[in-house]
Amino acid sequence: MDETTRNASAYAETTRSDQSDQSDHSDNEAREIVGGKLETVEVSKHPDPTIPDTELSLADIERSKSHPVRWVVYSIGVLIAIVVPYWLGRMLAVNHTAWVTDHFNILNPQGMAFVSWTVTLAALTCLGLAVVDSTHWLWRILFAIALAGEQLIAGLALLRFDFWYSTYVVYGKSCAIANAANLGIISAGFAVAVFAVVWVGLLVVIKKDSPLNVLTRSWASFILFFAFEVCALLIVLFGGLLGTV
Repeated sequence: MDETTRNASAYAETTRSDQSDQSDHSDNEAREIVGGKLETVEVSKHPDPTIPDTELSLADIERSKSHPVRWVVYSIGVLIAIVVPYWLGRMLAVNHTAWVTDHFNILNPQGMAFVSWTVTLAALTCLGLAVVDSTHWLWRILFAIALAGEQLIAGLALLRFDFWYSTYVVYGKSCAIANAANLGIISAGFAVAVFAVVWVGLLVVIKKDSPLNVLTRSWASFILFFAFEVCALLIVLFGGLLGTV
């Protein structure tokens, strides 16, 4: 008990001594008890602020990172990737039908459906990665390139809601290849639509503390997306659709 009282008295005396001697020491020195003795020690000091003052608000900082000119240029590029390749494909199909038919006949209907499905899947995958990894422009550029390829095939195949009429008028008996290309594109688009509905349903139904919540993570969502896409392709290839149009 006496020892505790002595320690408390020593600490109080040290505090009073620090307060009385504060004016005698610089800002980067302090008095501490070291080894039972009162000593003056140096402490770290920042003479200059490490973070400069700024008048910019958070909105100004975010606006400086948005790069609106870059987005405008990219939007124009995507619009060109949609319109120009499709127009070029239709022009070739109508004005150079024999040339297109000769090159289309390299593949059978199943092969053409697989090619168009693959190009469309590449565009959709790059779009999804561009949304998930929004800090990098690589996926946006690859999306525009894949979209241009898909639109070129769509133009060559005369893609529309009732494409089987226009393909028969232009390609005649060779329309099976063009119809297969259209089915490949449509199947990929239909699969991503079904996936979107299912994924949103999972977000609504599954609770955050449920073990099934793992299905809503990005890697699981991509696996589910590819599963729907593969099922759609298998239906086109082996479901008899290629023989009905």
